[in-house]
Amino acid sequence: MRWGFAICLLLLGNLAWADTIVATRSIRPQQIITAEDVRVDPSDVQGAHAYLGEVIGQEARVAIYPGRAVMLGQVGRPALVERNQMVELVFAKGGLRIVAEGRALARGGVGERIRVMNIDSRTVLFGTISENGTVLVSR
Repeated sequence: MRWGFAICLLLLGNLAWADTIVATRSIRPQQIITAEDVRVDPSDVQGAHAYLGEVIGQEARVAIYPGRAVMLGQVGRPALVERNQMVELVFAKGGLRIVAEGRALARGGVGERIRVMNIDSRTVLFGTISENGTVLVSR
């Protein structure tokens, strides 16, 4: 009898219970998610966020409906640069630093790569958004 109980505990111990973050109300795209917008649900949904800290303060990339799990690609850093916004483009390599005026061709947050257009040459480049809103470009 003891062996059966021990085996049952061993098997149950290997089961992993996970939490899932679920929307409590409709969340619009580009809305910053607050603690009132989400809750922890004791279920396991593959590809969904499991911790409140991963979601609160982030920006919704798509509409998220009440009762639905918040999936990994649905939230991201809040946008610092808006589409068509004028931005400072910075190219730095070694001791060389070139600064130009550009236009963002997409919106994005700190650390994200976006397409930008150099206003003078009309060349489209890729760049990474820095903390102060400048775009660090590379060729």
